[in-house]
Amino acid sequence: MHVRTITTGVAAVLAVTFPLLGGQAAAAPSADADRTLAARVVTYDASGAAEFKSAVDRGAAIWNESVDAVELRPVAAGQRANIRVLADNGWPRALPTTLGNGTVYIGRQAVDQGYNTVRISSHELGHILGLPDRKPGPCSSLMSGSSAGTACTNPYPNAAEKAEVEADFGGGLARLVPNVPRDVVIVD
Repeated sequence: MHVRTITTGVAAVLAVTFPLLGGQAAAAPSADADRTLAARVVTYDASGAAEFKSAVDRGAAIWNESVDAVELRPVAAGQRANIRVLADNGWPRALPTTLGNGTVYIGRQAVDQGYNTVRISSHELGHILGLPDRKPGPCSSLMSGSSAGTACTNPYPNAAEKAEVEADFGGGLARLVPNVPRDVVIVD
């Protein structure tokens, strides 16, 4: 599981504040004993992704390998997912609502034209994680999307894209997706 560390400064403030609230005083942890905070879990439902389910699972795994502040997990049976993933015959697109929530469409039109299914999945999940399109762009930029061409199969976010997701999810509370229009379909 991916985790983020809370600095010892925050722990020290809590250690000083806690006795003021009537609790027992404790020494602040050393720099070697940082406490951890779990990543925000965002669930996805790929049951409607048809032949692209494995590409969606791989796209989610790539994000999990790439960032610590958020973890994408398949939704448990009977639960409602944060992200719904569907296959259709159109162009790939995402409809983000709030940060970490929305609908992704893995469109067969782009696949028929030769675009990589895992890159499409990872790119569209990137929209739900708060990233806008960055077109035109090089293959090294996941969010360059189709502008990198059909020869581009890179499904990994670059350092700037990773940092943006880390910053957006590192704040703790869900908020509207920055730089991405809400309730508007982002057609790639």
